[in-house]
Amino acid sequence: MLNAGKDLPTVLQALKVNEATYHRWQNQYGGMKASDAKRLKELEDENRKLKETVAEKELDIKMLTHLAEANW
Repeated sequence: MLNAGKDLPTVLQALKVNEATYHRWQNQYGGMKASDAKRLKELEDENRKLKETVAEKELDIKMLTHLAEANW
């Protein structure tokens, strides 16, 4: 839309996006193509899932260590 010659406020109003949100997105995704931004989002999601998995495994290790050290 901006490339079509429309001004920024008109485009933002048509998309129902706040100007602050637009500038945040622009800072975050600046020169990226849509496919790059999508891939970044997928990688961030995968990273979050991996971190959750690691946290669960660490809890399992701590629990097993605690059980192994106990004097039954």
